[in-house]
Amino acid sequence: MTTNQTNQGSKAFQAGGQLSFFERYLTVWVFLCIVVGIFLGRTFPGIAETLDAMSVYQVSVPIAICLFFMMYPIMVKIDFFQAKRAAQTPKPVMLTLVINWLIKPFTMVAFAQFFLGWLFQPLLAGTELVRGMDVTLANSYIAGSILLGIAPCTAMVLMWGYLSYSNQGHTLVMVAINSLAMLFLYAPLGGWLLSANNLVVPWETIVLSVLVYVGLPLFAGSVSRIWILRHKGKAWFEQVFLKYLSPVAIAALLITLILLFAFKGELIVNNPFHIVLIAVPLFCQTNFIFLISYVAAQKMKLVYEDAAPAALIGASNHFEVAIATAVTLFGLNSGAALATVVGVLIEVPVMLMLVEVCKRTAFWFPREPEKATLPDPRCMRPLG
Repeated sequence: MTTNQTNQGSKAFQAGGQLSFFERYLTVWVFLCIVVGIFLGRTFPGIAETLDAMSVYQVSVPIAICLFFMMYPIMVKIDFFQAKRAAQTPKPVMLTLVINWLIKPFTMVAFAQFFLGWLFQPLLAGTELVRGMDVTLANSYIAGSILLGIAPCTAMVLMWGYLSYSNQGHTLVMVAINSLAMLFLYAPLGGWLLSANNLVVPWETIVLSVLVYVGLPLFAGSVSRIWILRHKGKAWFEQVFLKYLSPVAIAALLITLILLFAFKGELIVNNPFHIVLIAVPLFCQTNFIFLISYVAAQKMKLVYEDAAPAALIGASNHFEVAIATAVTLFGLNSGAALATVVGVLIEVPVMLMLVEVCKRTAFWFPREPEKATLPDPRCMRPLG
């Protein structure tokens, strides 16, 4: 291979597969939200409580508005008409459905119970008032972990697939099908797992939260997408509409996080180590699910371009839905809500690490590079 070809291959390896400025430093923004939230909570203690008191059937209206605008940009990007393509190569989709709904929820319960409910339990002394009941901090953190573990990623997994030079068309199919599955499975599975772990869950509330925070943005996103594509065209949708929509989603996420930490400021100041303790089972869960998905994909003889997104979609979490549900079920100032936010803290660095694992192990799988995002993904090979 000539030097020029090598340089071109190197450029192809790097081209396009880059996170946006906000996505690249998401962990930094969350840390800043912690600081700002704690400051506001201590300086103006009445603001967050006043906003949260503006509720309808235990659903905070200001938070609901923020969370809608956090979810809508995710849903409007999904092309559900591509779901019919899954019939042509169903194995990757079946793998993600089995991992996300039959394995992942129960391994999350196991990790959360082992670390937060047993190993770290002496370090998590204390209780909090949730819906008139005293709940231990350990159980509250377990609840947040469960809500995070049963929400498969349907947003940033598109970026993870892009960074790993995967089959983006099939990634989009898996995202669409898992979004629909979440609409029907998240509430009953979440209610069952939470109640099985001695946490009282009002079924009406969790169903309402899924309808409001998944169903409504899903409906609004699909309808507006069809209308915009029909009247404005695909180019305007991708280059203009999504460009101006992204800052809205970012602002909604950051405002929600600031309010969360405004409530939890006292707990964080007094127990900053709690964040580290919560992160341990989430980190273990992410890597374990990725490992079994990736190995299963290899045993099923999937090509790399389908195997990588199948493993990454199971490993990552839809933290927006988890945050929304935790806030609705247990309150903005609950340990469950804090646990879901820890998922945001570790999402980007851990998933970037797993993307690198995919790229360095691509040679383990059969290859169909013409499916990949970039023109020459064959430049991926083990280093050395």
